[in-house]
Amino acid sequence: QILNGYFVHYFAPTDLPPLPKNVVFVLDSSASMVGTKLKQTKEALFTILQDLRPEDHFNIIGFSNRIKVWQQDQLVPVTPNNIRDAKKYIHNMSPTGGTNINGALQTGAKLLNDYIAQNDIDARSVSLIIFLTDGRPTVGETQSSKILSNTKDAVRDKFCVFTIGIGNDVDHKLLERMALENCGMTRHFQEDEDAAGHLKGFYDEIGTPLLSDIRVDYPEDNVEQVTQNFFPNYFNGSEIIIAGKLINHTSDSLHVEVTASNSKKYILLKRDVAIDLPSRNDIRGVPGLEDGKGDKNYIERAWSYLTIKELLNSRLKSDDNQEKDYLMEKAKSMALTYNFVTPFTVLKMREAGLHSEPSQEELISPSTDGIGEKLQSLQGHKAPPGIRRQQDKQRIKISKTSADGDPHFVIDFPSTKFSVCFNIDGEPGDILRLVSDHKESGVTVNGQLIGAPAPPNGHKKHRTYFSTITILSNKPERSYLEITPKRIILDDGERLILSCDRSAVVQSSSLEVSISANSNITVTIRETISFVILIHHYKKPAPYQRDHLGFYISNSKGLSSDSHGLLGQFLNHEVKLLQESLNTSRQQVGQNQTEALKPNPTNTLKVKGRLVPVVWKQRRIYNGQQEVDCWFAKNNADKLIDGSYKDYLASHPFDTGTSFGTINSL
Repeated sequence: QILNGYFVHYFAPTDLPPLPKNVVFVLDSSASMVGTKLKQTKEALFTILQDLRPEDHFNIIGFSNRIKVWQQDQLVPVTPNNIRDAKKYIHNMSPTGGTNINGALQTGAKLLNDYIAQNDIDARSVSLIIFLTDGRPTVGETQSSKILSNTKDAVRDKFCVFTIGIGNDVDHKLLERMALENCGMTRHFQEDEDAAGHLKGFYDEIGTPLLSDIRVDYPEDNVEQVTQNFFPNYFNGSEIIIAGKLINHTSDSLHVEVTASNSKKYILLKRDVAIDLPSRNDIRGVPGLEDGKGDKNYIERAWSYLTIKELLNSRLKSDDNQEKDYLMEKAKSMALTYNFVTPFTVLKMREAGLHSEPSQEELISPSTDGIGEKLQSLQGHKAPPGIRRQQDKQRIKISKTSADGDPHFVIDFPSTKFSVCFNIDGEPGDILRLVSDHKESGVTVNGQLIGAPAPPNGHKKHRTYFSTITILSNKPERSYLEITPKRIILDDGERLILSCDRSAVVQSSSLEVSISANSNITVTIRETISFVILIHHYKKPAPYQRDHLGFYISNSKGLSSDSHGLLGQFLNHEVKLLQESLNTSRQQVGQNQTEALKPNPTNTLKVKGRLVPVVWKQRRIYNGQQEVDCWFAKNNADKLIDGSYKDYLASHPFDTGTSFGTINSL
């Protein structure tokens, strides 16, 4: 297609015989793959093995701290017996040990290189490595730059490496750059997604190679600034797109030559595309492009999009800081000119009619960890207009019911006008279930602890803080939030990453997230449930301090009477305060007598028939801005909470399971 001095060329042949594949599957079997990740990987591989063609050859490598090759020093043909044995090998893989990424890739590359050299296959087949991991290198070579250079030296442009990352702990930059430098592609899936389906879908994209070594050429005196025109492989169902600028405006045609290999055939396609006459290749006469209803710069925008993408990829692959800065500035300049969102540009959203008031703008910019990472879509999320940053704190209404600090828990009972507090001395890595109402309102809140050394001369062996708060909601549709002091991941079908250092408001059909930069995040679910997460940052932290989060319940109206968790179990239950005296028996104390009870160190709470000894304490909440008087229950809230605190440990951050039925009946 040609328009106003620019062209775009779509190349997508069909009905070609598939090329044979030589594929090595390199699969992470380290301890972190335990559970769902390894199970779904196995399920996907069973299906993928079944889809291999009789002319294909393959091998499987499982790696942890050890490298285990299924068939030593060879690629085997696809036969019923080999497929059966390969499935047995995969079935018996068990998660253990660390993650030797470098060693696994070197082993896989050597297998393919030896096979290519011994069989003189050249262009008669397509060779590739499919590499899957859920983590970062922990064994052997652990420096990313060295792993990348080792892989590139081993591959030597003879085959492509396709990378797959599962979960939140994977090194996205490493996998993306590895794929880019070795003519592959990368994909990232979440553990709780249908990873098996996604893995099979990714394989389907690359499972049927039709052509190799595709090159598209145009006369040098006719075109300039042409985007990528050489492609190692063309897979069935994909599309090759090239764009550029015309410089010979006197020519009435554009000559195109496509060369490629298919099995034992060498293919050369030639064509002269008319420039001066309206045709299916020249869209100047297409309705909508000349009547003002369409985008007259469509072809130019396609060229700019591909050029920006290549600049970002080149920057990701570069190790020269000066070159990286040049590529960044060039990509940014083009992105601003053609209105594309990139890692260097943000999308400004404002209400119509408010253009004269820039202070009412809200910026929503997905945070990317590195250049070239896939930008998360904003589709399905909107920013309510007219919200000023200085209004953020005014919108926040927080009750005293909270879990903050080391962590210190506070439960507010407005009807009896007193508060109860307790500590949980958990272990680093523990995931505490704070609110559990999955069966009724569909809401679950879990908090993961991070450790720090205890202050000197203290009574604790270590301190713990909340490093991550996970909020899950499955009504009316499933969504989740994963919050850390640095970023927020929102996934309600469209995955969005937001930085905590930039104010923004994001809203979907049943969920609103409001960020006050470096201060707090307010999460509102169906307008009846609100949580506020405070962000604690230390500019110069002491050894016993860590950046962490505080969790506060602002509105619990939408939570059911059956809600549970360390905080949730108290939201719809009353606690009575009893007074113990050396000379009198216990008597129930009224609301107006609470003040008189402060000096007495031997008071007792009555909770669901249990008697809980408490002492009077004062707690500071809201970053120390407010002091709370409360009755403190010792020993990890023994007798105050149902069961023991270990009953509130979740198996993973997204665990919505409930195990309180037995405890509640006591």
